[in-house]
Amino acid sequence: MKGTPATDPDDKPEPFQCSVLRIEPQWIDYNGHLNMAYYNVLFDRATDEFWLELGIGPDYVKTRTGSTFTAECHLRYLREIHLDDPVRVSVLLIAADEKRLHTFEELRHATEGWLSATSENMTVHIDMAARKVAPFPPDIRTRIQAVVGAHSLITRPEGIGRKVAMPSKSR
Repeated sequence: MKGTPATDPDDKPEPFQCSVLRIEPQWIDYNGHLNMAYYNVLFDRATDEFWLELGIGPDYVKTRTGSTFTAECHLRYLREIHLDDPVRVSVLLIAADEKRLHTFEELRHATEGWLSATSENMTVHIDMAARKVAPFPPDIRTRIQAVVGAHSLITRPEGIGRKVAMPSKSR
């Protein structure tokens, strides 16, 4: 899995890269570009691919009654996406503790490489039987910590930790 500790000293860790995603026609709004709601859909699909790598995908819900819920999300729209634009999302696991995952995703044009949007998220682990926040099982926590360690070696992209605020006026 990309993002795990490298076995070859020359290998450098990279964020997880999802498969190439396509924009669906019904996602285009009256402005002729991707409607803001569907950026979340693209980020969510990419995160689902990453969760499979961490062992917390759909089978995890069925076999271990655990899942994740997004607790907070901050999206930045930087450049328009249009119908037929191929896109790819990278996922960086910034930090984790026993119950939470802090991720930063970048949505890029898959062939041209330009940045369209970013999404920073706080995700919580849920015991689905109790429907309450709960610690990750030890084996999953070990896998998550390995990825956090590998991803800590990656240069942090611009935009992590930003907040929504009006620009301050200089006097």
